[in-house]
Amino acid sequence: MNRRLRSSVASVLLGISLPVLALDTATIVSSALSPDCLDYRVAGICYWLFCGMHGCSVRTSVKVRHYVPDAVVSSYATTGENPWSEVRSMSPANSSAQSGGGGTTHQSHENNLAQFKNADAIGHPGGAVFSRFASASGYTCPGAGTAFMPYLLSTLDTLAWRHNLPESLYPESLTPGLREIGSRASGNLWGHVYPRGGFLHQSDDYKAAAVVAQRAGDVVTRRGQVHVYQPLLANAREGYWPAGELKEGDISTGKWQELTPAKSDTCAVFPHNDTKVQAQRGDYAWALWRPYACCERKGQVFLGSVDF
Repeated sequence: MNRRLRSSVASVLLGISLPVLALDTATIVSSALSPDCLDYRVAGICYWLFCGMHGCSVRTSVKVRHYVPDAVVSSYATTGENPWSEVRSMSPANSSAQSGGGGTTHQSHENNLAQFKNADAIGHPGGAVFSRFASASGYTCPGAGTAFMPYLLSTLDTLAWRHNLPESLYPESLTPGLREIGSRASGNLWGHVYPRGGFLHQSDDYKAAAVVAQRAGDVVTRRGQVHVYQPLLANAREGYWPAGELKEGDISTGKWQELTPAKSDTCAVFPHNDTKVQAQRGDYAWALWRPYACCERKGQVFLGSVDF
């Protein structure tokens, strides 16, 4: 085989493999154009008191509800190797957070062996593209996320993420059946939300990564947690109802769009029955979509709203 032919074959093979193994910002931005994840709908009517030179009147505006891609949550085995290539430098290994991986080769008989995943929650970069896409449906609500803003980097959250302190002593960690992703009764238990760290027992690598992603989302959507993080929350105001705390299995609090190892155009909650592609390097990423409601301001005083 001559050199030119070898080069051509190599180029073709690279072109086939890179979209599967690499996650870049352009791919994440394009994933925000998802009607299923957006789930735009008219939710009610808002009432405003408008006063001018000729007196006061009550005006109305439409209340809308839809989801916004607030963050990209990565869950990955090797410290310093976030699958989102452009933000990898945000979470390198350091003196208190080195190595990674787990003690399993993902066989079904190894469910007593521990796995470990790092997690990063970083602001979704597709805000501008998403706004143009969503505005085609009508009035839109802003989300809480800021593009590329690190809300949680587990390499900086060493005590909680690698030692489960103090959450290993919480009732949620010690009580079977409390804060579980899935359930034992249904035979589809993926894992426990608490303690919200990187270790868990799960032979299925995809499910292990999903549980860790849910834990990261749980932390950043609450205030005052014993973690090193920034809350991913917006403040309510007149005519604006932001997303609250993320709750496992509850789509009304948030949902997940897989970005890698298999890009999805739809959103779901964990656990789900969709096809689960196992990542070759144990690295996964999802976009976290959160629900918001709002209405256009039509007066100086907000009088209230009625939902359909």
